[in-house]
Amino acid sequence: MSGAGRADRAESKDKAPGLAEEPGTSADETSADGNAADGKAADGIAAEGKAADGKAAEGSAQSAAPAGTGSGSGRAATRKPRRKRSFWREFPILVVVALLLAVIIKTYAIQAFFIPSGSMENTLEINDRVLVNKLVYDVRGIHRGDIVVFNGDGSWDPGPVPVDTNFLVKFADGFASMFGFGHPGDILIKRVIGLPGDNVACCDAQGRVTVNGVPLSEKPYLYPGDLPSESRFSITVPPGRLWVMGDHRLISDDARDHLGNPGGGTIPESAVVGRAFVIIWPPSRWRFLPIPATFEQQKLNATAAAGPGTGTNDAAAAAIPAGLLSARLEPSSPALPLTLGFAAAVPVTWLQRRIRTRRRPPP
Repeated sequence: MSGAGRADRAESKDKAPGLAEEPGTSADETSADGNAADGKAADGIAAEGKAADGKAAEGSAQSAAPAGTGSGSGRAATRKPRRKRSFWREFPILVVVALLLAVIIKTYAIQAFFIPSGSMENTLEINDRVLVNKLVYDVRGIHRGDIVVFNGDGSWDPGPVPVDTNFLVKFADGFASMFGFGHPGDILIKRVIGLPGDNVACCDAQGRVTVNGVPLSEKPYLYPGDLPSESRFSITVPPGRLWVMGDHRLISDDARDHLGNPGGGTIPESAVVGRAFVIIWPPSRWRFLPIPATFEQQKLNATAAAGPGTGTNDAAAAAIPAGLLSARLEPSSPALPLTLGFAAAVPVTWLQRRIRTRRRPPP
């Protein structure tokens, strides 16, 4: 064989392994590529699985959420909210509270009275309605010039002298009298002229009533044309008692006409119900009832040194003339205390309702 042939064979041998190596390399690469592809595929499958799991979880969460929401809403639907009490359920409470407040106001604070006679004209006229303050004498004493409402039992009229009773007895009496039951007593209205220890007399040289020797200028409140008194008297007011007179002196049945009675015509301070301080009806007569200026004289406070006196007209005092008017009062209708009671009951009922609502445990 020639050298060229050997060379070709050698070259072919050299090339044969090379050709054999290329498929081998291709196989390895193919295997590697296959493995990589398989890995990627696996990763893809895993990713798809995770994505599927995520979507499934999301789907289950979404499906669970409405289910939970539906369950919660079902429970919420079954738990009915507490309804507030209707007006008609609160109304009986309002009525009871108003009634209690009305009795309390009438018994212990303010009461309206109807004027049936003219013995206090022109200060008070027939058919006037006045408000009487029952608390004023708990914070101050009775003053000269006050128009007081009092119980004449035991002083001007037969019967026991009124005494202070306890809270419950007063409440029961006030409740009964509001609806026309019980015995309210002989309720009268007059002006205070003399306090305990005062010497009240009539008349001086000018025909005036004097208190502790000081003449009173009574023209502003006396009925036009009336004299201060047509009868003469002189008395020192005993301790714990008052000397009272009407403003229409000519027809007023007052202390002057009861000189022969126990106390010499005076009334006990304990019999005083309260002070009339304002006319509330009719509207044209609306006004306050102040103390006249004549009672503001400082000299009036000098206590008389003389002992208790007696009237100079005892015989006339023993029999009261039929034409005199005592100004007996009639309690006004319960409309005013009930109105005040309802006015006070509305905020009280509203407040207790708010307190009850706040104390109620949350649902």
